[in-house]
Amino acid sequence: MRDLLEEITTADEAGLDAFGIGEHHRHDFLDSSPTVILTAAAARTKQIRLTSAVTVLSAADPVRVFQDFATLDLISEGRAEIVVGRGSFTESFPLFGHELKDYDSLFTEKLDLLLKIRANTEVNWSGRHRPTLTGQSVYPRPLQPELPIWVGVGGTPKSFERAGTLGLPLMVAIIGGEPHQFRPLVDHYREAGARAGHPPEKLKVGLHILGYVADTNEQAADTFFPGYARAFTEIGRERGWAPVTRDHFDALTGATGALIVGDADQVVNKVKSIDAALGGIDRLNFQMSVASLP
Repeated sequence: MRDLLEEITTADEAGLDAFGIGEHHRHDFLDSSPTVILTAAAARTKQIRLTSAVTVLSAADPVRVFQDFATLDLISEGRAEIVVGRGSFTESFPLFGHELKDYDSLFTEKLDLLLKIRANTEVNWSGRHRPTLTGQSVYPRPLQPELPIWVGVGGTPKSFERAGTLGLPLMVAIIGGEPHQFRPLVDHYREAGARAGHPPEKLKVGLHILGYVADTNEQAADTFFPGYARAFTEIGRERGWAPVTRDHFDALTGATGALIVGDADQVVNKVKSIDAALGGIDRLNFQMSVASLP
């Protein structure tokens, strides 16, 4: 935890734009309460934006989510953001008393409530998964006039369309395959947003991609691979994936693969290539810590 807070402080001092904390409820993570970590970071930093990556909204209470991030926004003096999603792991559903079969309806309903809370201090709302609100007030209110809420997505077309229709910025998690393959889905998001009447500048696209930079391409790959292989082989045992091999890893670090690993020049060129392939991106979340680096 000390190392993590030091990372955020260093990122702030280096001039990076944003730092995101995920939410997991597993033995191999320590981020079950991302807003607490982000609030600790807010007290140590001055400029960097502080965001979840993602908040598992399906298993959370939108009232409490908004209150927590509004409080973070006040402490950070207007630097808080939320990325909401359904999560890539399922432990939170039984932990908080939800049925996995309600995976999508929980998210749809709770996102609707979260957006209503953002727009209104006094909220009237009813749904299937949470008690009705009949004009109750939700405090505190954030410092920012409109607390940024991104939608985190994987590869489901319906998720891209929903974000576009709502006019919410999009955060795409790309952990395998080739980023250019997501272009039809990103176009689908932009088209859905345009049909709903949202201006192009409101339809931001962010990417969450695994990567690492070192002095040479070889050093970067050799340092990142062992921890990456451990993490994804363990996850793979749960999901029926084959163990990670070095050949597979090297393919992913190639010109069109999903991993951005190499020296500074190679990483910059790959980011530019991905930006062009997807018709322009607004943010890149560069995820190093999954590999348990030394």
